[in-house]
Amino acid sequence: MKSVIVIPARYGATRFPGKSLARINGRPMIQWVWEAACRSRLTEQVIVATDDDRIADTAAKFGADVVMTKKSHRSGTDRMAEVADKIPSQLYVNVQGDEPLLSSAAVDDLIRAMMENPRVPIGTLAHRIESQAEWRSPEVVKVVCNRHREALYFSRSPLPFQRTFDPKARLLRHVGIYAFRARALATFVSLKPSPLELAESLEQLRALEHGLVIQVIETKYRCLGVDTPADLKGVEAMLRKQAAATATPKVHRRRKKK
Repeated sequence: MKSVIVIPARYGATRFPGKSLARINGRPMIQWVWEAACRSRLTEQVIVATDDDRIADTAAKFGADVVMTKKSHRSGTDRMAEVADKIPSQLYVNVQGDEPLLSSAAVDDLIRAMMENPRVPIGTLAHRIESQAEWRSPEVVKVVCNRHREALYFSRSPLPFQRTFDPKARLLRHVGIYAFRARALATFVSLKPSPLELAESLEQLRALEHGLVIQVIETKYRCLGVDTPADLKGVEAMLRKQAAATATPKVHRRRKKK
């Protein structure tokens, strides 16, 4: 199965204009995302989809395949659908352009799950919620699933409701990485925004309201996205921590002379 990773990137983000080009340890954020996506073992191509010449020029300089898209798109999924019109594939994976610490292994888990279950039209990721604050936060999107790990509902509200928070319960936080089969992608973008989608400001609810199945694959990957300039500091701190762990020398014990 051919799969293509698409990284939608626009310049005019409301809370952080130009964040795709924000520098992290000397490199633009979009490059960090692209390099991580390129480490996927199950995809044939990684594409930066943008409507901005500044992002396109930067991406081209570090070697990315770039597709220029319309400025009128409402979402990254719409932008990915335009890429699908130009580049044929069986599977399209939407990776957020503001996740410089993206796990290629998690992306491969998603692609692999779609390969193993060809009847599933859409797939996405989720990880366990670890704290009550995370569960209650409206910035954290929660998802509940049926026995087949198909999404029943996504919400910014605590989901499912608990009178007393139980950290041992299977509470899931949605990770905004999607895999669409070509036909499902075309169907999805042809649909108008739905009432629940507009109420929760969650695009994926459009699929559920129209009866499209979304398979949820559980992962240990905990995304650390960049929504504001302050978030960059958190990412840089995490990168320093990872670099320090990698650079820690191994201690070799000397053999005792006989």
